[in-house]
Amino acid sequence: MRREAASEYLRGALWAMPSVAVVIALIAGSGLSFIEVAPGSWRDRFLFQGTADDARTLLIAIASTMATVIALVLGLTVVALQLASTQFSPRLLRNFLRDRVNQFVLSVFVATFVYSSAGLYTVGVKAGVRTDQYPRLAVTVALLLLFVSLLMLVFFVHHLTHSIQIDEVMRKVERTTLQVIARDLPTIGVTTEPRPVPPEWAVNVPAYRSGYLQTIHPEALVAAATATGVTASITRMVGEHIIAGSALVQVWQDPAGPPPPLDRLAAAARDSIRIGFERTAEQDVAFGVRQLADIAVKALSAAINDPYTSIQAIEHLSVVLATLAGRELGSQLLRDETGALRVVVPGRDLEYYLDLACGQVRRYGKAEPRVVRAQLRTLHSTGQFCTDDTGRRLVVDQVKLLMADAQRAIVQPADFVVVREHADRVLDDLTARDLSV
Repeated sequence: MRREAASEYLRGALWAMPSVAVVIALIAGSGLSFIEVAPGSWRDRFLFQGTADDARTLLIAIASTMATVIALVLGLTVVALQLASTQFSPRLLRNFLRDRVNQFVLSVFVATFVYSSAGLYTVGVKAGVRTDQYPRLAVTVALLLLFVSLLMLVFFVHHLTHSIQIDEVMRKVERTTLQVIARDLPTIGVTTEPRPVPPEWAVNVPAYRSGYLQTIHPEALVAAATATGVTASITRMVGEHIIAGSALVQVWQDPAGPPPPLDRLAAAARDSIRIGFERTAEQDVAFGVRQLADIAVKALSAAINDPYTSIQAIEHLSVVLATLAGRELGSQLLRDETGALRVVVPGRDLEYYLDLACGQVRRYGKAEPRVVRAQLRTLHSTGQFCTDDTGRRLVVDQVKLLMADAQRAIVQPADFVVVREHADRVLDDLTARDLSV
């Protein structure tokens, strides 16, 4: 769990890759300074041909240039982060910080600066005395790094301007969310049945810190619950907030038996449940849905007033909802080899995701006919991907809520007629698919 937490932190740390690049640059510069090329050989023609003073001046110029470029890159990055936070959603900042291209480009610039600066200790100076001897291969590599850095600067500007386009932002969120659905949504013991209610004599295992549940790997908790003969129910879903000392897990067994060993269960809960200071997308599908819904809602605000961006976000939500509609969603009921219930992991069902994706967008965009029709298209496609009548009925309920709000908010009767006709077609198709109707 600690390795997973460290890996997740380092992927979003802007300093991690440049720090590694600094170490590599120092090691490479030290190693290349000991390599000598024989004068007059064919390799010698490709090396720096100037004097030691020329080489030292070149390294100073490269270091000064790279310091300016690094400041420029950091400034552009901050502008991109500010734009993403104010224009789209503050929850999108993690996506920019985790961008590998940004981290790699910054690493190249920092490595070039460190490599050139470190070379000033040896080029043209030896034991405090000026000398004509210097590592020509190392100086040549510094010049090559300068050219590579300049090319990377052009590529960075291209990548940055492309990455802050709203289409690219939403595409990344959609792709990440679909990966979480395919890779991290549980498939064992998932059921839509109500979770068992802990009895009155259930004992609480307190949360070891305050924050958000980032990941749940219940294997250790299942093993501990099986060994101690108890049933454990996790009280929060991934992505929800919890306060230190409040109930993280509730455990119970036969009331006539001995009290459960809380120390062992608390250690197992700590190994199974990771709590952090922020939400992550590792297992949290709702976080990706929340990001897309935030973009749609912010675009509908009076400050932005951009319904088309909202429609685009709704269309990306339709892909996520259609994928979820074909999955088995709900809580996990994990049992031991004898079939006894050991661990309950709460999970979100389709009704939760539908409300999360449509609720706020419906309330903020109910007066705009095109936004309403975009939501109708999303609900229609979601209903088509539902594998049972229960899911389709949930979609029908959302269509009815949407039309009730739109009827009150759309002022122009002619606009509402078009929306009403669209909704009727959606309802007719979904109810025709519902075998129970």
